[in-house]
Amino acid sequence: MTSFLDLGVPAALASVLAADGKTEAFAIQRDTLPDSLAGRDLLGRGRTGSGKTIAFALPLVARLAATNASRRPGRPRGLVLAPTRELATQIAATISPLAAAVGLRVTTVFGGVSQRPQEQAMRSGVDIVVACPGRLEDLMKQKIVALDAVEITVLDEADHMADLGFLPGVTRILSATPAGGQRLLFSATLDRGIDSLAKRFLSNPVSHEVDEASVPVGEMTHRVLVATSTEAKKQLVEHLASGLGRRILFTRTKHQAKKLAKQLTASGIPSVDLHGNLGQNARERNLAAFGADPAQGGVRVLVATDVAARGVHVDDVELVVHVDPPLEHKAYLHRSGRTARAGAAGTVVTLVLPEQRRDVKDLLRKAQITAPLEDANAGIVQELVGERAAHVRPAPAAAPAKQASSGSRGQSAGGSSSSRRRRPRGQGSQGGQQASQHAGQGRSAAHGRPAHGAQAPAGRSAGRDHDAQRPARHDARPQGSRRASRPQGH
Repeated sequence: MTSFLDLGVPAALASVLAADGKTEAFAIQRDTLPDSLAGRDLLGRGRTGSGKTIAFALPLVARLAATNASRRPGRPRGLVLAPTRELATQIAATISPLAAAVGLRVTTVFGGVSQRPQEQAMRSGVDIVVACPGRLEDLMKQKIVALDAVEITVLDEADHMADLGFLPGVTRILSATPAGGQRLLFSATLDRGIDSLAKRFLSNPVSHEVDEASVPVGEMTHRVLVATSTEAKKQLVEHLASGLGRRILFTRTKHQAKKLAKQLTASGIPSVDLHGNLGQNARERNLAAFGADPAQGGVRVLVATDVAARGVHVDDVELVVHVDPPLEHKAYLHRSGRTARAGAAGTVVTLVLPEQRRDVKDLLRKAQITAPLEDANAGIVQELVGERAAHVRPAPAAAPAKQASSGSRGQSAGGSSSSRRRRPRGQGSQGGQQASQHAGQGRSAAHGRPAHGAQAPAGRSAGRDHDAQRPARHDARPQGSRRASRPQGH
């Protein structure tokens, strides 16, 4: 057993990890920390769930704390670039307690939310910024952020950045950081321009490859179930969603995710959705509900598009269901990686209609997954579901508000329309379960609070995410912007 102290991590930071039950370093942490803590540039490769976030969070915080430089408005000393707002949020949640232990401040920067809180955070001074490329570039152009004081830059999920077309923006951002700073690049693969990026911006880097990008055999079980018809598949989905443990159901489109979450909730299986049409507050509220104890108002089922395939970590997800098989094998691996994380066991189920058999066989071959196609039957379903959760009666929908008289159109009985607040339907006896589901439809995002506490986004969502057909623009510009379009960070 290798402890974090053995690897040279400062005691204050090791204590924070120990308080969270993390005492033994994972492979990618054991391999990279001696070099990154020493200030070396680093190129790390490791599959999702391998512990990369702590691997770069520790040297980032430790080295910034050691320099003890003064905090200056708009000039962070540490920068982490991430492709999606979900990943940025979770990275900040990991870094924040470590940073707080040594007196450093952390904030997040991404689009789809009001820019004002991000401006205020910058002007008050922060040490570490976790950012998506599009919004960060906007703030740089507005002279709200300057990167000339950055000592350490981390690029996480670089291959996903490339997939989404963000490398030109990443290149401009890295060019704005001092050439002599430390740079850490983490990626599952080195294709699609990542190798060129590493050669340009990393100085004499040390490389560490912990394992293959594919899901390791032994931790994860793959099953492929063939449903005889669309109706049989619908019933199968409901059965798979009914177990006691947490499960994520992946659909191909935003509409399907929203619809399925509603249907399951109406069937007595409280569910929340996660997709590109949700505002940031709704996303965070739904993720918080999914991560919470069902006895305390949490839910066991998350229905999501590929926006949740990376950067979303919730402990103890026992089952991932590909309700719609993904279009390519990388998406299959990243979706599947939401379970069997950090050495835990998990099961991945792919549902197949008869006409999809050939495509799914080809998908599995490319993903290097061996799993026979099985005809779905009651015995297999019972084996996968196990003990079923109690049925939860859906809360009744709220009665519609009375129509105001024509003489006071646009105003409530108590005053102006600006004072009205629409309560999400279903926020009755079921508490957080039904509130999360209906709030997730974007009806009342202003009521939500971030789960991680690093930043409290405010205002309406300014962006839309196109989950199915084209790269998601999670980091869209603030409302009213009419500049020429370019790839935006999530």
